[in-house]
Amino acid sequence: MLVKEIMSPNVVSLNPDTPVQEIARIFREHNISGAPVLDADGNIIGIVTGIDLIARHARIHYPRYLPFLDAMIPLENPKEYKEMLRRILGTTAKDIMTRKVVTISPDADLEELATLMVEKRVNPVPVVDDEGKLVGIVSQADVLRVIEKLEQPDSD
Repeated sequence: MLVKEIMSPNVVSLNPDTPVQEIARIFREHNISGAPVLDADGNIIGIVTGIDLIARHARIHYPRYLPFLDAMIPLENPKEYKEMLRRILGTTAKDIMTRKVVTISPDADLEELATLMVEKRVNPVPVVDDEGKLVGIVSQADVLRVIEKLEQPDSD
C-alpha cells in the first residue's frame, strides 16, 4: 500500500503568524494532531504538533554547569536550552514550530512510512511531491486504519 492511498489530501495548514491559542482551537475543531506551517508561496517552513503546544506548559530543565576554577562549564548543549525557551515563550506558529520537517513521498510504501514514524518519532508527516510541494498529510490515525483493515480475519 502506498502513502498516496492513505494520506489526507485536504491539509489543514498554518501560517507563521497564527497565534498559539488559535492553533489549539484548529487542532481541536479539525481533530488533528499537527499541521504544517506554510510561507506565502505555499512552501513548508515548519510543523506544529500537539506536543509542541503541550511542551509550552512542561517543567523547564535548566542547564547544568560544572564549576571549574573560575569558569562554568556547561554539561549540556546550550543550544538545546535556547531552543526549549524559544518554544515555551513563543506566541505564534513560527515561534513554536519544528523547523526541520520530516516529509515523505506519495509513492513511498506503508513500510517506509511506518519506519519513518517510529525511527524519527514524527506524527503527522507531510506528503510532498518531487518539487517539494505539499500534496497531503498522513498521521498515525491513517496508519492505524490500514492496520485495522489488514488485521481483520477473512469472513467466509
